[in-house]
Amino acid sequence: MAFCAALLIALAGIGVLGYSIASSDDGIPASSGFSNSTCSATGAAAAQPVFQVGKSFARPGVDSTQVIQRAIDSASDDGGGRVELPSGTFTIDGHIVMKANVELSGVGPATVIKAGPEFLGSQGPDGGYPVITTSGASNVTIANLTADQSGDVLNGNSNPSERFSAYLVDVRNSHNAVVSGVFTRDPFTYSIAVVGSTDFCVTRCNTRVATSGRYDGLDGIHILDSNTGQVIGNYVDQRIGTDGDDGLVAHTIAAPVFDVLYAENTVRGGSGGDGMQLAVGNYPVFDITIRDNDFWGSPFGIRTGYWNPGPNGSVAGVTISGNYIHDLMPGKAFPQGGNAIDIGGFGAKAPVTHITVTRNTVCHAGIIIVVPGKGNTVTRNRTC
Repeated sequence: MAFCAALLIALAGIGVLGYSIASSDDGIPASSGFSNSTCSATGAAAAQPVFQVGKSFARPGVDSTQVIQRAIDSASDDGGGRVELPSGTFTIDGHIVMKANVELSGVGPATVIKAGPEFLGSQGPDGGYPVITTSGASNVTIANLTADQSGDVLNGNSNPSERFSAYLVDVRNSHNAVVSGVFTRDPFTYSIAVVGSTDFCVTRCNTRVATSGRYDGLDGIHILDSNTGQVIGNYVDQRIGTDGDDGLVAHTIAAPVFDVLYAENTVRGGSGGDGMQLAVGNYPVFDITIRDNDFWGSPFGIRTGYWNPGPNGSVAGVTISGNYIHDLMPGKAFPQGGNAIDIGGFGAKAPVTHITVTRNTVCHAGIIIVVPGKGNTVTRNRTC
């Protein structure tokens, strides 16, 4: 199928005041300069002391919230450290809150922190129902474990106003945070979210949505009002069941999203969404690099979406390169199917400029659409 290099739609709107595309001269790492495989953020630097939570707490009927929390608090009180969890399922009826300079790590997917029967009886420090939240702590690492929200058993819709107040793994208002090797299961909200944070890395994680008919809005890795970070080498599958939504997201509600790299992820968006969405409100999305990913099986590949957009909700300096977008399938979001890439469609009210779409491969995935704008180029893409 031939490419459509540009859809001739005129864009109304005014320029964005107060923001500019970042560069190395600004002292801020530009997204294009980040590594595809190595985190720039370091997370918790202190490996010592080590606080070990005993395997005896990983048994049915035992609420492990306090024992894990006490270990985290003790490590932080000592200036930093690592809290180690063995294999097994640790049931929690509360919410694990990270503290500064602490790493919480398991031995891999077999270390499970699972929402228990009373999990919905309390809320996290910022509202909502996180399994793990950083809640303002910086220099933190969450690694090598499974976080299970039990959305297949619990009724995550029982308090609708709180379901999207915090998320399954919730990196919130933090600096220098790393989420590595974390598996998420049975979500009733976004699986891994970075909210109001800077200098972050989400790497080698695995999200999955398997429920059908229970929830909506189940995104995989969702970057909200945050900047300067990487989403690299993750496996995201939001379409085992019918409830899944977008696989990857860059989303502005109360602040811009900029200087973020999405690279070498394998992503199947859910029936309700896209492989990746640039979700724009009245703050800009800029200096975003989306490269070398494998997007497949969702209704749409990569697109802009507009949510209460305004004249400041511009999209600029986005590079989409080297991606393999293939075998898209219609879903409840787009019953007639979608396209590989659509940048600037779906309700833009501000300029869409300096968009580069190059060297992508599209197979059984529709066409590429980029609205006209200053510096927008579509070149050297190919179909299978």
